Amino acid sequence: MLKHWPSLTALRGFEAAARLGSFHRAAQELHLSQSAISQQIRGLETSLEQPLFFRQGRSVTLTDAGIDLLETTQAMLRSLASGVRRLDQYRKPNQLIVNTSPAFARHWLVPRLADFRRQHPQADLWLLTSENAPDMGTQTLDIAVRNDLEAQAHCTHRVLLHDRLYPACHPSLLDVPVAQRPTLHGEREMDWSQWQVQGGVDVGQRSDGLNFSEPGQLLDAACQGLGIALVSELLATAARAQGLLQPLDDARVRGPRWSWLLHDDSARDPLVISFCEWLLGALPATPSR
Repeated sequence: MLKHWPSLTALRGFEAAARLGSFHRAAQELHLSQSAISQQIRGLETSLEQPLFFRQGRSVTLTDAGIDLLETTQAMLRSLASGVRRLDQYRKPNQLIVNTSPAFARHWLVPRLADFRRQHPQADLWLLTSENAPDMGTQTLDIAVRNDLEAQAHCTHRVLLHDRLYPACHPSLLDVPVAQRPTLHGEREMDWSQWQVQGGVDVGQRSDGLNFSEPGQLLDAACQGLGIALVSELLATAARAQGLLQPLDDARVRGPRWSWLLHDDSARDPLVISFCEWLLGALPATPSR
């Protein structure tokens, strides 16, 4: 028996870096920083008391020891993924595991789950939220519904709709002079640069203000009257219906692409099929483009 077993996290980082030939690309795939990958591999090399990579600028190649360890690691990860998937047989009857982002869960999915439960009272639904897209091969999930999904092995990837963005604020801010309205900033599509690049008019947005990394928090802040924000048409549906948001312009610009990943092992499950049909019926009839 080994005195000190390498951590699974370090082995996953090593496998990705070895397969991709780059610490940077491995970090992107695993949603980590490059320094985190480098630290994991340095720790692994220290533990094994030998180098695993030849480092040449930004590219890396394996040493003989690294080649040997890569073969072992990939076989172990494949075996582990297969074993985790086999655990599906022990799940509770009628269990449905759905992954999505916190923003989509809070602002769109959860407010509509009562309707799904009325139609399918037998469903034992587990809603698993995460900031980053899941690895469907290593996590026990039936379906992921998000705006950051790409195709993955053993899954069906389907684009559901292309969202649109518009500037909005709480109605109470409409009486405040435009120059005095605070600006709320988000990341990725919710950044004001998207509005400007796509030709949106000036609605008084400024470079300073409050900043949010999570779209759901940005929408919450706008609904509470903290400032003007660029919001998702899909996620802001309920807030507008409740009178918490007022558009500042009639124009709309391109937003995130919402899609699902449906695991092949779950594709024929009647409950999963029912959830997919319900989801398609509940989403707006906006054509993908």
